[in-house]
Amino acid sequence: MDKQHFDQLVKGVREMKRHVAGKSIRGTRATVVDEPDVRAIRRAADISQSQFAKLIGVNLRTLQNWEQRRTRPTGPARALLKIVASNPKSALEALHA
Repeated sequence: MDKQHFDQLVKGVREMKRHVAGKSIRGTRATVVDEPDVRAIRRAADISQSQFAKLIGVNLRTLQNWEQRRTRPTGPARALLKIVASNPKSALEALHA
């Protein structure tokens, strides 16, 4: 590897570090995505973690990770949580039927 390629690699790693730290990087733009508050959604439905996990079709540990914000729901799970958040009782009754 020549010096020019090495310098480009180092520059890229530094930019990545800035990006991970939440700082702006020239030539990029950030998209703000509202994270669903899974715990609040479940509590609004007045249901236990194990019952909620079973109704929405996820592992209990996955739900706990979402609630503790160690991981976050994506794709269909995120869409389902949005539906449940809009009307918890009706949505869960529909899922239970």
